[in-house]
Amino acid sequence: MKLVWSPETASKAYIDTVKSCELFQESGVAELVSAMAAGWNTKLVVETWSQGGAIATSIGLAIATHHTRGRHICVVPDEDSKAEYVKAMSQSGQANYEIIVGQPEEAMEGLQGIDFLVMDCRGNNDFARIIRVAKLGQRGAVLICKNAGSSRAASDFRWRSVLDGKSRIVRSVFLPVGMGLDIAHVGATGGGSRRGKGESRWIKRIDHLSGEEFVIRK
Repeated sequence: MKLVWSPETASKAYIDTVKSCELFQESGVAELVSAMAAGWNTKLVVETWSQGGAIATSIGLAIATHHTRGRHICVVPDEDSKAEYVKAMSQSGQANYEIIVGQPEEAMEGLQGIDFLVMDCRGNNDFARIIRVAKLGQRGAVLICKNAGSSRAASDFRWRSVLDGKSRIVRSVFLPVGMGLDIAHVGATGGGSRRGKGESRWIKRIDHLSGEEFVIRK
C-alpha cells in the first residue's frame, strides 16, 4: 500500500479552506497544505505550533482531515500555547483536532503511522530530532517545514541528512510560498517494496497530447 493522490478530495479541501481563511489574508500556505493533506488521503496529520504562530494552516489541516476522516493532532509546548490555539480554532469554527502538550520529540514517541507532518521552522526547535523520532506510516508520508526561509539554498533544512537513510525520498521541493515551504515525500516501507538486483519493472506512460499509452520496461 502507498499514498494515492485524489484530485477531487484535494479540490474540496482547497475550496473549503479558501472560504474559511479568507479573513486571514495570508499567502496561500493554508490552502496548499490543506489540499495536499486531503489529496493524499492522509489519516494521521501531525503539526507543531507555538504561541503567536499563524492559525490558518491549522484550520486547513482540520478541514483536510474532515474530508479524509482522519486525525489532526497539534503538538504545543505549553498550556499558554494550548489556550491560544483552542481559542483561535474555536473562533474559526473548527473542532476536528486533538492537542498534545509537551516537547515535539516526546510527543512523536507516542504516535504511530504519521503520514503528514507539518513543522514550523521558526525558533530554535531541533527539526532533525523531531523527524528522526517520528514513526511514519507504512504507506509513506509527506513532510513539510514551513517558514523555511527565502530560498532552498538559504535553508539549513536538508531532507537527506535529516532522514539519514530512515526513509526513501520519492521527491522533495522548495516552494517560495509564504516564508518558504520545504516539502519531502517519502516512500512506502516494507511489503516487498524493494526489487532484487537485476530485476526489471514495467512503467506505463500516457502522452497527454495524443492520448497514446506507452509501456516501457526499466
